[in-house]
Amino acid sequence: MRTALVVVTAVVAVVAGGTGGRGSPPPAPGFAVLAEVDPTIGQDMRYATARNFTGAVVDGYEEPVCLLARPAARALRRAQREVLRRGYSLLVYDCYRPQRAVDRFVHWAGDPADQGTKAEYYPRVDKDRLIPEGYIAEKSGHSRGSTVDLTLTGPSGEPVDMGTPFDHFDPLAHTDNPLVTGPARENRDLLGRALAAQGFVNLPEEWWHFTYKPEVFPDTYFDFPVSVAAVHP
Repeated sequence: MRTALVVVTAVVAVVAGGTGGRGSPPPAPGFAVLAEVDPTIGQDMRYATARNFTGAVVDGYEEPVCLLARPAARALRRAQREVLRRGYSLLVYDCYRPQRAVDRFVHWAGDPADQGTKAEYYPRVDKDRLIPEGYIAEKSGHSRGSTVDLTLTGPSGEPVDMGTPFDHFDPLAHTDNPLVTGPARENRDLLGRALAAQGFVNLPEEWWHFTYKPEVFPDTYFDFPVSVAAVHP
């Protein structure tokens, strides 16, 4: 039964990837552009730029926009209202992620010669341990459309202290790492409470990673590109 499920999801992903961005019907009905749901949520879409652990724009990121399944986008809007009342704002780093981007991450992790970003993103972990230790995976919840990577910004508009940067492959990035204390701990707790109140579940290994439950597409890994045209052809 599990093998059959994988085959079905793979077929869906191929179909979705083949129809996106060419003036055809939306490859994934039920997705929304976050900026249209809540334009007050900040966006710093790292994989659409070279400012990420691969050192280059990632495959499938045609535009620096956040796409999410509509229920997840609406829940994020509710969380934003709560943090705004506290003087903060949400800032998203990644939302829906095409399967081709995940494949690119795996390829990068398997290239021992490419160590150009080690000092910034994985200074204490050997690159050949990134997949075995779960920092990079062959499948990502992001490809199902209800997962988001995000942080908080303060009154100055700058990201607050979270103990580590986004995409820092290190045990310090584990949400409840006891070595993270003071303002960083308070900020992690504030983000977690605001999102949990709206149905988001944190990934314990990454303070920035949250999935809205129940997922709209729990078994489907999409591969259409990240672009407004993928939702509004």
